Amino acid sequence: MSTLKEEIDAYEVVKAQNVPAPTLAIMNDATTDLIATGIENKALKTGDKIPEFSLPNQNNVVSSITERLDASMLVITFYRGGWCPYCNFELNAFQKMIPEFEAAGAKLIAISPEVPDHSLSTQQKHDLSFDILYDKGNEISKEFGLVFTLPQEIRSIYDTFGIDVVDHNGDDTFELPLPATYVVNQAGEIVYDFVDPDYTKRSEPADVLAAVKANA
Repeated sequence: MSTLKEEIDAYEVVKAQNVPAPTLAIMNDATTDLIATGIENKALKTGDKIPEFSLPNQNNVVSSITERLDASMLVITFYRGGWCPYCNFELNAFQKMIPEFEAAGAKLIAISPEVPDHSLSTQQKHDLSFDILYDKGNEISKEFGLVFTLPQEIRSIYDTFGIDVVDHNGDDTFELPLPATYVVNQAGEIVYDFVDPDYTKRSEPADVLAAVKANA
């Protein structure tokens, strides 16, 4: 089975062949600019306690993070939306390893600013067995220190790609979370973190599983 990085690397080759070089340059420059801000340094890290919150899932069923932690350790992954191919690669990679995560004593949840209808579509399209929680207005992502605003030049490019972030998120703030994955123990403490301002970089599920096992 290929790793998530190998799948993303293969996609990057295809993208480079199909997206015009000037467009790729703008996208890469925007990522470089975001990296230069050091935004990831403001994010919650290993050793921090996560905030208490309650969010609806893709079916509009609300549950609290406390209830979930009472049941098991959690793997929490923040993603931008079902319109993002890198996010979909990541969600699929985690789905393949759900039995291993559960055997190790952890449940997986995803958090996204996408409205539940779109999250439900993502779940059904990729046959995901875990909940996708609706973080309206990125409020919880902000508490984790993960939120940035999509620059105008990227909004314009996404328009040409047919990506309607306003429709997906139900607001016109153009705010998105950084890709981030956390392992949280039942005391609510982060025991593993992955945060990267480069949206093409994702946590490797095998590394996350190793962190779960090390803290079980």
